[in-house]
Amino acid sequence: MPQKVIIDTDPGQDDAVAILLAFASPEIEVLGITVVAGNVPLPLTARNARIVCELAGRTDIPVFAGCDAPLSRRLVTAEQVHGRTGLDGISLPDPTMPLQGRHGIDFIIDTLRREPAGTVTLVPIGPLTNIATAFRRAPDIIPRVRRIVLMGGACFEVGNVTPAAEFNIFVDPEAAAQVFAAGVDLVAMPLDVTHKALTSRDWVERIGRSGPVGAAVASWTGFFERHDMAKYGSGGAPLHDPCTIAWLIAPGLFSGRRVNVEIETEGRFTAGMTVADWWGVTDRSANALFIGDVNRDRLFDLMADRIGRLDRPQG
Repeated sequence: MPQKVIIDTDPGQDDAVAILLAFASPEIEVLGITVVAGNVPLPLTARNARIVCELAGRTDIPVFAGCDAPLSRRLVTAEQVHGRTGLDGISLPDPTMPLQGRHGIDFIIDTLRREPAGTVTLVPIGPLTNIATAFRRAPDIIPRVRRIVLMGGACFEVGNVTPAAEFNIFVDPEAAAQVFAAGVDLVAMPLDVTHKALTSRDWVERIGRSGPVGAAVASWTGFFERHDMAKYGSGGAPLHDPCTIAWLIAPGLFSGRRVNVEIETEGRFTAGMTVADWWGVTDRSANALFIGDVNRDRLFDLMADRIGRLDRPQG
């Protein structure tokens, strides 16, 4: 049976690729998409999520607006990476499908209460504000979550927005601390693995030939690359968020270690740091499977094959 998921996102070019990968994979049933402020403010993340749904022909997927600011901090965004709209690159029309009237938090709570316990996976690929707020408002849903597969944090790679912190965790460390402490089976895709999921020119050109969806991915990736290649001096850009969906489809592509992860919320220089006890030097109990490696070539073959399906006639 397909895995039922709620994708919680702040699109973002790599978020868009993750959503498309989920749509293209029969192993995944997307129950809905909730959006959060992160890469860009909430009105743009809500717009971008619906653009991606319409591009994939999935106007049946409900999109809900969630929180417009972190739990207790000023919102930090990333237009310098993703562009003014968050989906800079190819020009796509504004969405016509409606944004749902219910708040995203209510959708998360109601869905977890409605579906059988242990059947819904949460896939947060932006700041964790929505998930933490839902857990705070309705603690009864916490044991009903099958697992959380998130993109966020770093161990040996340290930070990409500060010397110590990865962006998604840095934007709302209080929310991240609550989610990591919730006791839910948790899988984290930190920079340690996503910085190994680097695009290549051959792959971008390959996926760009598949059709309109592939062309959008190629354009988004090309825009996204310019920042990361200049910043890191790498030959491509990391596709962070698709790693979450790929793990759900093919976990054998990844390897990691169950460790304790604590979130720094008070540090003068380290706020948002994921303190991952990789070597087991504390007596704190493991609370996350922290992924450290990926078969990069097989990952990108998977993404090209699956996203290419969205450009092939069905039937």
